[in-house]
Amino acid sequence: MADILEFTYEVSGEDFTRAGEASSDVKRKLKKLGVSPDVIRRVSIALYEGEINMVIHAHGGKITIQISEDKITMILDDRGPGIPDIAKAMTAGYSTAPDNVRNLGFGAGMGLPNMKKNTDKIDIETKLGVGTKVLMEIKL
Repeated sequence: MADILEFTYEVSGEDFTRAGEASSDVKRKLKKLGVSPDVIRRVSIALYEGEINMVIHAHGGKITIQISEDKITMILDDRGPGIPDIAKAMTAGYSTAPDNVRNLGFGAGMGLPNMKKNTDKIDIETKLGVGTKVLMEIKL
């Protein structure tokens, strides 16, 4: 694979009926490309967690997936409120999800920790009142 494959997905804020569509589609594409099951699992977990965070906390956003010979890059760019304290948000169990979201079974505070655990690299840029951009990489 000499070229970089790129796919983009729009994520709708607060639309739990469509949450997970991007990560499911990426999983299917990676299987067709013959990517190892372990890498597919890691990508699926990290991307799903990020996608759910965009639905819960942001007002939607855009996911860009880039697949090259040596890595898979996932860029999640949202229009949400931003993350006031990244270090605190990376703590397992810490959540700012509202009760109605928790009642749906989401917002347990494992999103960012699971994203970090399942990637080789994660960078988070956030600006309060503007949004958050998360870049994750998994080596092939």
